[in-house]
Amino acid sequence: MILARVHIFLMGFHWIEVRGRRAPPAEAHLLVFAPHTSFMDSLTIFACREVVSGVSREENGKVPIFGTLVDCLQPVYVSRTDPDSRLKTIKEINRRCEPDSEWPQIVIFPEGTCTNGSCLITFKGGAFYPGVPVQPVAIQYKNALDTFTWTWDGPGALKLMWLSLCNFSNKLQVTFLPVYKPSEAEIKDPKLFARNVRAVIANAIDKPVTDHTFEDCRLMMRAQEMGLPLEVGLVEFQKLLTKLGVKMDHLQDKLKSYADIAKSGGYINMEDLAKYLELPVSPALKEVFALYDRDGSGKIDFREYVIGCSLLAQPANNDETLKLAFAMFGGDKDYIEPEDMCRIMNSAFSMAEEESLKIFKQADADNSRKVTYDEFKAYMQKKPEYAKLFITYQQLATLPETIEADFKNKLCATKSELDIERSQTELKTEASAAKTGEEKKRD
Repeated sequence: MILARVHIFLMGFHWIEVRGRRAPPAEAHLLVFAPHTSFMDSLTIFACREVVSGVSREENGKVPIFGTLVDCLQPVYVSRTDPDSRLKTIKEINRRCEPDSEWPQIVIFPEGTCTNGSCLITFKGGAFYPGVPVQPVAIQYKNALDTFTWTWDGPGALKLMWLSLCNFSNKLQVTFLPVYKPSEAEIKDPKLFARNVRAVIANAIDKPVTDHTFEDCRLMMRAQEMGLPLEVGLVEFQKLLTKLGVKMDHLQDKLKSYADIAKSGGYINMEDLAKYLELPVSPALKEVFALYDRDGSGKIDFREYVIGCSLLAQPANNDETLKLAFAMFGGDKDYIEPEDMCRIMNSAFSMAEEESLKIFKQADADNSRKVTYDEFKAYMQKKPEYAKLFITYQQLATLPETIEADFKNKLCATKSELDIERSQTELKTEASAAKTGEEKKRD
């Protein structure tokens, strides 16, 4: 620990300002550090003045020299490629947090990735599944010039190291907050526990919180690989998972589809959607576009696209809807012919015959010049936007008939009311005429 402190001193961290009291292992086995903004955050463990363990990426243990030092701290290694790594990590943390455990305290950066420190992203649940008390710890770099923040889109590690070494002095503040003891509700719900601990740290350093996660960073990198702007991947994954049940694999598949459509600076506009669906701009297409474009900005971002597919396109892509759409083309037949396709596409979207035939050929998998229901269904599932589009067209097409029917119903109801009123008046007149002179006087 002394040698490590000398090392940190030579890096310009002449004095680490420590506020608060670090709890002993008997009070809190887990130290939760945030915000995680730099690879230099690992230096904060030496502010503990005693040896502590941690959770580290498996790759860190393989770095020459540095990896040996990491091994000495006996960390819980995490693999980002092993699908069972998460469960193994939670199990190991649970084991080390047992009441009679002699393991050193575990330092955890629950955000799981480096951010720019402007807010706290969603905490991962690993530190909170054991349901034991934790000590929140806030990290802040106090230099006027930020040479520490290491994010996906910014200076690399070597450049940041060089710039930090060029500072005369590097100022680091570590604040140990009071131990947080979970309630019964938090023990049962680790996500609630994580949110509440995050709020404690956020309040201590006066930072907002956001529902972005490490998965958003993965999507950002995937978006960049596809030639899209980095911000396209920021979808607040945790919210989509909680509210829509959208998994990461599904999102990555949707990102591929989105990249195929978005040709306007990483966003989908009306022309992009029309080109992708090989349709001219029509009232039905405008209606569907407006449903996806939740904020009315005139363009669809990736988050709106995922929500639209989940709430609009996928539900519309069921057997009942597909059969109705198939019947719209083929009528009573169990297949669709080229002329059927041309007739409906022209009527619905004013599409030229050659464009309609192009779509027909794509759907006609066996080139039989007849599209069966199975072929039609397979094609519609490749482009689920079509199902909602046809439903919208049907609604718009039947709107005048609906209005006319409503008018006729109201007219009939009014006529019936007038007939009843007239009959009652006639009855009163006949009764009045039948009365005698004496009765009329009494009346």
